[in-house]
Amino acid sequence: MNLIDNVWSDITSFDNLLLAYRKARRGKQHKKNIANFSLNLESELFTLQQELQSDTYQPQDYHLFTIYERKPRIIAAANFRDRVVHHALLNIIEPLIDKKFIADSYANRKGKGVHRAVDRYQNWTKRFRYVLKMDVLQYFPSIDHT
Repeated sequence: MNLIDNVWSDITSFDNLLLAYRKARRGKQHKKNIANFSLNLESELFTLQQELQSDTYQPQDYHLFTIYERKPRIIAAANFRDRVVHHALLNIIEPLIDKKFIADSYANRKGKGVHRAVDRYQNWTKRFRYVLKMDVLQYFPSIDHT
């Protein structure tokens, strides 16, 4: 059995899916779709496990909505079942790949985040006279998602 087979069996284990469910519902237990999933938790997780192991799992379409924080941003939100799968993947692969990221990658990483990024930026401003700040307009919506 090769490494990917070992990782996939860890990802699709019932215990990992249960942990992923708990992480995905954190702070959101009172939402209707999560309550419905929770009512049939064991059945939902076993079905999800079977679909993942048999390569028949299909993610649902994202729910798109716009938020307005300084500028309009389109948010693509996965449904709850897909978020369980996202957490199941991260539970196993995050420790394997996180150590390979560059030190100055801050988004969605344990022990990193906005405050550490700002601290690092402030240190750079003491060393360097000029800064280039840029944002590629509409980058995410413009890329081929297939």
